Amino acid sequence: MRFESQVTFLAVRDLDRAADFYGRVMGLEMVLDQGSCRIYAIGGNAFVGVCLRPEAPADRATIITLVVNGDEAVDAAFGKATAAGATVVFGPRYNEQYRIYQCMVSDPDGHHVEIQHFHDPAWRHRH
Repeated sequence: MRFESQVTFLAVRDLDRAADFYGRVMGLEMVLDQGSCRIYAIGGNAFVGVCLRPEAPADRATIITLVVNGDEAVDAAFGKATAAGATVVFGPRYNEQYRIYQCMVSDPDGHHVEIQHFHDPAWRHRH
């Protein structure tokens, strides 16, 4: 399986402050505004997303997201991860708010790993 790109999502308490930092201060281009999440291009196929999550505990504030091409690729990655013993956070599902098909597992150290396919046509970073 080949992943198309990578997004690291950061839970933030103040979305405007985070957006100002990554956009204005760091000079990153915002490539997708999902309302409560904003995604910025870092370079190549690497991105950082900031999501309003004032309730997120500090130890679960970061999510590694691997972007695939197609819902079936999400299902396949989920099957492979769970067959290898990954802990299920949630199984494959469509997320209407963000227009993505996604699943989430935890790695052996408890870090959340999301596998997703964008349905939003505004996500133009596809190969």
